[in-house]
Amino acid sequence: MREKTDAAPAPAEPGGVSGIDKNEQPASVKEPPADCALPADPVCGMRVEVGDATPRAKFGGSEYVFCSEKCRESFEKDPYFYATGNAGRVEIPVQGDVTYTCPMHPEIIRDAPGSCPICGMALEAVGAAPDGPNEELVDFTRRLIISLVCAVPLLVLTMGPMVGLPVRSLFGERLSIFIEFVLASPVVLWAALPFFERGVQSIRSLSFNMWTLITIGVCAAYGYSVIATFLPGLFPAQFQADGGHVPVYFEAAAVIIALIFAGQVLELRARERTGDAIRALLDLAPKTARRILDDGTEYDAPLENILEGDRLRVRPGDRVPVDGVVIDGRSAVDESMITGEPVAVEKTAGDPLTGGTLNRNGSLVMAAKRVGSETTLAQIVEMVSSAQRSKASIQGLADKVASYFVPAVIAVAVIAFIVWLAVGPSPAFIFAMISAVSVLIIACPCALGLATPMSIMTATGRGAQAGVLVKDARALESLGGVDVLVVDKTGTLTEGRPKLTDVVGLSRHSKNTILKLAATLEKGSEHPLAEAIVEGAEDAKLTLETMINFEAVTGKGVIGKVTGRDVALGNDALMETLQIDLSAAKSAADGLRREGKTAMFVAIENELAGIVAVADPIKANAAEAIRALHDEGLTVVMATGDNETTANAVAAQLGIDQVNAGVLPADKKRLVDDLKAQGKRVAMAGDGVNDAPALAAADVGIAMGTGADVAVESAGITLLKGDLTGIVRARRLAHATLRNIKQNLFFAFAYNTAGIPIAAGVLYPLTGSLLSPMIAAAAMSLSSVSVISNALRLRSVKL
Repeated sequence: MREKTDAAPAPAEPGGVSGIDKNEQPASVKEPPADCALPADPVCGMRVEVGDATPRAKFGGSEYVFCSEKCRESFEKDPYFYATGNAGRVEIPVQGDVTYTCPMHPEIIRDAPGSCPICGMALEAVGAAPDGPNEELVDFTRRLIISLVCAVPLLVLTMGPMVGLPVRSLFGERLSIFIEFVLASPVVLWAALPFFERGVQSIRSLSFNMWTLITIGVCAAYGYSVIATFLPGLFPAQFQADGGHVPVYFEAAAVIIALIFAGQVLELRARERTGDAIRALLDLAPKTARRILDDGTEYDAPLENILEGDRLRVRPGDRVPVDGVVIDGRSAVDESMITGEPVAVEKTAGDPLTGGTLNRNGSLVMAAKRVGSETTLAQIVEMVSSAQRSKASIQGLADKVASYFVPAVIAVAVIAFIVWLAVGPSPAFIFAMISAVSVLIIACPCALGLATPMSIMTATGRGAQAGVLVKDARALESLGGVDVLVVDKTGTLTEGRPKLTDVVGLSRHSKNTILKLAATLEKGSEHPLAEAIVEGAEDAKLTLETMINFEAVTGKGVIGKVTGRDVALGNDALMETLQIDLSAAKSAADGLRREGKTAMFVAIENELAGIVAVADPIKANAAEAIRALHDEGLTVVMATGDNETTANAVAAQLGIDQVNAGVLPADKKRLVDDLKAQGKRVAMAGDGVNDAPALAAADVGIAMGTGADVAVESAGITLLKGDLTGIVRARRLAHATLRNIKQNLFFAFAYNTAGIPIAAGVLYPLTGSLLSPMIAAAAMSLSSVSVISNALRLRSVKL
């Protein structure tokens, strides 16, 4: 970062952007006397020594000098901002500003990606991950490729004879062992280094996990094999085969590293997408805002340069740049980003505006009130980022097993070493060392690297067939234990688009006439309610007529003349303004509203003609899905930005257990946090930007695939069809996958655990020999085959 000063150049007289002269350069700028302060760069605040080559620009009759062309380019994008004394306010980003933390240990903060020194988990970016490739993913992918290139021929060489391939006889046993050494060494000595770093750190911190087990087992297998390859004479005669060579474990060391890398690459690819939700949210804000200067000049200024109090123009189709208030103009603003509701809100002078919301059809002039990190959108971004960081990842089952397994294995190895050293045959030290190392080797199961990834890969494929996309293993693991489901209303329980539901006739006019006149009046409007009425008329095959003298009455409705008749469509306030008696219609309108519908009155020639009602219809299978979720033991809670009347009407039809209406994004996240504080395991299902913080904060977020990209990226599970029954299928898949992973871990450890006592030498008094390498190889092969076969059973699980 460049050095900054508090001093800024004297403000120039405000003027239009046209005041910039990009090309004109004065003959010279006098050097200031030695005892005077050097002029400051108006962009970064740095003091500048002026020379003939110094970058310069003019604005408002003043000339400014810059430390670099980059600062001059920034100035020319928004000269008013910098010329009015905002030097150094906006920092120029530099590489390395992004920090990384551990989800399990948030006290760990690093400037670069890597692993947590406590638990070994991959660190996650705080906020949006930097653009560009994930360096750790690139590195691990490269290491995976090298590991596979070496491990596959190594497996063929060592396991080939078991299936009838005469590969070893082609080279001879001695040369085959040297080839094994050459193939395994790059994997162990280079590819596996990141794993060894995690393992060593786990030993230092006494936080035993999968990395401890891998480090100890691989180092023991490789170290033992190297000694057996180059110094076979150190081993007693009973360990030496014909020819004097000693069996080795190179393939065990290399294969487990390759398998673990496969699992790590899958996990890193899932983690790489966690920052996508933040980036999608940031994309909702425009990159520029149209600033209006005091002289009426307008220009597009970078969003980060907008100051509180700036006057901004929001044109039709633009997104509101920052939070503020309307000064002039009238328009309908789509605030579904905040409320989740599809009906646009009328805005006139004095009404608040929220950054990121969409201005539909009118031009507005606004005053900026909250900018930068103070805007509602920025706070939503921070909530999502904070929730993603604070959500403690469930430790892998392998780590849980390893935390007990590692100390037990080390204890057995130490005991075996001491016992053999004390009572073993000569040479006692060699027997003691071999038995201890054998225990460490047999304890490291190759299938450990396959246990979880194989189940997850198979489960995600099965889920995709059923319309359930799973982002990572953590989501499935969490969903299996959920007991509360929080659901958004609009777009999740309902279609998310208003439709005409009722036409009530209250006069001599037929329902078709009432609908035709109302639709004709609304056909020029872009309001969602108007669109619903027009679509309803089109579905009824009605031909719309000609309209003149159209007028929108803000907050009340619309009036106009259709085929010579005065027609009005709107709420109670509009009818009262037109002095139309509503006594005969109050009861019918209230009944429609209690059903969650928006009721609007239609008047023809100043006489009440009828009511048209619009509602967001409930999805066809929502009730069935709620019943199935109840059968699964879930409590269903609705959280919606809609009003209480509509929310209660929907909840009553669907049998929802609890209703929270009129809630904003922060309220939804707070609801999730409160439920978790009560000891509940919470899933959140939603489809909008306003659901993103709650989706990220929940134990598992479930997004409707038909919803906003932000919701999809914030969630761990996506339902492609936006169908709530998909949650039931996803939960059943989660249960089946968790059960399968536990079975796989059993297979991964069982054979090897059974071999530990043999490796320690308990059978020596009976057989006169220690563990045969064939037994160790068979144990590793059987565990891997069992894991793969068991995981593939998930392809046929019934959902």
